[in-house]
Amino acid sequence: MDAREYLITAEELKRERSEKSDALVLVDVREPEEWAESRIEGATLIPLGELLNRAPSELRDPDADIVLYCAHGVRSLHALVALQRLGYQKLRSLRGGICEWETSAPT
Repeated sequence: MDAREYLITAEELKRERSEKSDALVLVDVREPEEWAESRIEGATLIPLGELLNRAPSELRDPDADIVLYCAHGVRSLHALVALQRLGYQKLRSLRGGICEWETSAPT
């Protein structure tokens, strides 16, 4: 797998959220303590360790446009691969994670 084809930059995500926010499903795969410190508005918290068990009931549409994020972009790529194995198709990972999101220019 070439991870680059599955990455979305913070700027791209901010633009897409302003254009089609209802169409995007944003999933934070960090731990609850990280979520408590900061998060992207509108995201759903599903920690990586719980993703395989919770995805079928919480991410019901395998054709949904799903963007995954974590702190720096490593766990979200693991989550992407796990969801691909469950049949999800439109998956992307936020390059640089929430750290990149918080330091990128606002849109």
